[in-house]
Amino acid sequence: MSTTPALVKNTAPIGSMMAFGAMACVQLGLAASLKLADDMGPTGVAWLRLAWAAIILVVIARPWRLRFSRSTLGICVLLGLATAGMTLGFMLAIERIPMGTASALEFLGPLSIAVIQGRGAGRWWALVAAVGVLGLTEPWHGATDMTGVLFALGSAVCWAVYVVLTQRAGDAVDGIGALAISMPVAAVAATFVVGPSVVAELDLRLILFGFGIALLLPVIPFSLEMLALRKLSASAFGTLMCLEPAIALVVGLVFMHQVPRPLAVVGIVLVILAGIGATRTGERAQPVADQRSADAEEPLASGIGS
Repeated sequence: MSTTPALVKNTAPIGSMMAFGAMACVQLGLAASLKLADDMGPTGVAWLRLAWAAIILVVIARPWRLRFSRSTLGICVLLGLATAGMTLGFMLAIERIPMGTASALEFLGPLSIAVIQGRGAGRWWALVAAVGVLGLTEPWHGATDMTGVLFALGSAVCWAVYVVLTQRAGDAVDGIGALAISMPVAAVAATFVVGPSVVAELDLRLILFGFGIALLLPVIPFSLEMLALRKLSASAFGTLMCLEPAIALVVGLVFMHQVPRPLAVVGIVLVILAGIGATRTGERAQPVADQRSADAEEPLASGIGS
C-alpha cells in the first residue's frame, strides 16, 4: 500500500496571498500613522504600536498555556529584539531621509536572504526585484543624510534576521504563539529606547488610535507573515517583500495623491514579475510537521521547568 507524501500540493500561492495581505496592512498602517506621528513623533508611534501589539497578542494567544522548548523560547526572544530594531530603525531613518530612499535601503535585508538562500531561478528573480526597487524609489535623487542611511541599513539587517527567525519560530509553535513571546520582548526593548519620553504625552485619544493602528501594524501583518513563511521558502518570501514599495506607491496615489514617475511604473512591473516568479518557484520542500517534530524535545512551559 503506497503512502501519501506529507506535502502533496504547491502551497506557495496561498503563502504569497498571505504575504501580500501583510504588505497591504503594513502600508495602510503607515498611512494611518502619519497623523499620530504629528503628536508623538515617528519613534513614539512605533513604541505605541509595539506596546499595543504585545497586549493584544498575549490576550489572544495566552502563551502561558503553550509549551516551548528552550531553543524555541530563545528564538522568540531574539525575534522580539529583531522586531524592535527593524521597527525603530525604519522610523528613525524616515526622520532624516525620504521614505522611498529608506524603503529601498531597508529592502536590502529580505533581498539578501533571497539571493543567499535562493537556488537557480530564485536568485535571478531577486535581482529583477532589486532593479525594480531602484526604479520605484530612485535613491540617487537629492542629497542623503548618512545617519538616516545607517539607520535604514540597520533596519535592513534586523529585517533579514526577522525573516529567518520568523520562519523558525512559526515552524516550532502552532498558530501565533511565537508572536505572543516575541512581541512583548520587542515592546520592552522599545520602551528602554523611547517609551519613557512619550508616556507623558499619552491621552485617551492617542491610546485608542494607537490600538487601531497596532492591529494594522504589526498584529495582522506579522501574524500573516508567520503563516506565510510556513508555506514559502525564506528566499521567495524575501523576494515577495519587494512588492511592498509598489503597494506603497499605490497607497500614496490613492490616499496622498502622489503621482508616480514613469520610472516608478517600470519598477512596479519588475517587482510584480519577480513576485510571480518567486511564487512559482518558492514552495517549501520540507513538510512543516517534520520540522516541528525536531523541536519537540525538552518541553518548557512558560514559567515552569520540566
